[in-house]
Amino acid sequence: MNSFVKTAMALAIASAVALPAIQSAAATFAAWEVANVPFGDALNVRKFPSSGSQKQGAYPNGTVLQMTGRCTGGVDLLDIANQPDWKQKQKVRQRWCEVWHDPSQNGNFVTGWVYGKYIAPH
Repeated sequence: MNSFVKTAMALAIASAVALPAIQSAAATFAAWEVANVPFGDALNVRKFPSSGSQKQGAYPNGTVLQMTGRCTGGVDLLDIANQPDWKQKQKVRQRWCEVWHDPSQNGNFVTGWVYGKYIAPH
């Protein structure tokens, strides 16, 4: 076999192995949206799950957030995803939930935390 064929085969094998891993990682995010924030205000994203923690960004009502699934108190958004929306909201109402966002809008995504009272399943 020539080197071109060997390289093509190696790339095909690597793609077949890597693609499912990439797809499963992307599937671990849950889409929730900002909701019930008072008029003229925005939902703050904090560095840590505390209202006194450093603010990373802020999003208005209707903004779709990429949630990692992890919330304080052991709540996992992916585990409750099949429940009715009202029940999901009730479970996170007094929890902090982790988001994956780009506060500087420059491609540098980081994790942050939002208060569950202001998010709803998308």
